[in-house]
Amino acid sequence: MIIDSTYLKAFTQQVFEKMGCPAEEALLAADCLNQADLRGVDSHGVARLSGYVRLWEKKRLNARPNMRVVHETPSTAVLDADLALGLVAGPKAMRLAMDKARQVGSGWVAVKNSNHYGIAGFHAMMALEEDMIGLSMTNASPLVSPTFSKSRFLGTNPIAVAIPAKDEPPFVMDMATTTVANGKLEVLQRKGEDAPLGWAQDKDGQPTTDAFALKKGGAMLPLGGDREHGSHKGYCLGAMVDIFSSVLSGANYGPWVPPFVAFLEPPTDPVGDGIGHFFGAFRIDAFRPANEFKEHMDNWIRTFRQAEPVNAGDQVLIPGDPERMLTRERLANGVPVQQAVVEDLENLASKFELTFNAKQNA
Repeated sequence: MIIDSTYLKAFTQQVFEKMGCPAEEALLAADCLNQADLRGVDSHGVARLSGYVRLWEKKRLNARPNMRVVHETPSTAVLDADLALGLVAGPKAMRLAMDKARQVGSGWVAVKNSNHYGIAGFHAMMALEEDMIGLSMTNASPLVSPTFSKSRFLGTNPIAVAIPAKDEPPFVMDMATTTVANGKLEVLQRKGEDAPLGWAQDKDGQPTTDAFALKKGGAMLPLGGDREHGSHKGYCLGAMVDIFSSVLSGANYGPWVPPFVAFLEPPTDPVGDGIGHFFGAFRIDAFRPANEFKEHMDNWIRTFRQAEPVNAGDQVLIPGDPERMLTRERLANGVPVQQAVVEDLENLASKFELTFNAKQNA
């Protein structure tokens, strides 16, 4: 079903307000999920809304947190999110990093005691507003096995970088350090489809196409899929994100990261507080004149766009291009929402005594 994006965002904001979030924070959280849907990251948009509600019902998520800086230098900080929505803690931390960058050239903020923060790119792109380069990363539920292992020790642990240009659109890299994000498996599960080889392994560590592999004791695979295709590099990237996000901040890391799904309890022997994130912002003019840099970014982008394609008619893309194209399309025509997600939203409407009329807004 295709649903108007504005309607989805407004409904999402209402749900967060019903959970007790202040209106401004509810709007911010709704915008984060809405941007995921618009950019084509359907696994991290309204499809996640009921998951946040369940965490709140289990008292693992604080709708009115008292977030505070617990350690600080002129260019760095650690933010205790007080079990906030990561959708709210992330932007707060990114704003803090940008404030520090304004003062001393760069700012770096590690976050602990948080929750799932949506798409990494949403936070990194905030820096573009002020001619800064933004960096965003987070650890996540342990669903991924290190290369050569059957143990689930890492999350999908995404990295996002946003870089402004002058006349061209910005360079926006937003990627999981696994072959795909877990949400892609969830989408296949709803569709009843198999997963490609290289996405997951079964409980014995063997390659599988079963989209339900995780529910049967299997694991997701690092970027590369297997050693011959460079999974050790994906493993290293995921490990780096885990360390920056949590060992540095004091959050849980590795197998101790709390699960996103509310029906699984967090480990009883935590090594830190909640989930961790890491953000960076730095002024371009701390390195060279901003306008000069952006002119060269335009040249870089145009040069790569002109790379000769393997197949005639193909277009070489710049990171961020597919998401921009989808955003234009979905703003104009609406967001495709699977029936299972529509039913979830209808159930939320009933729970909170709201109205959700998908057909009317299709």
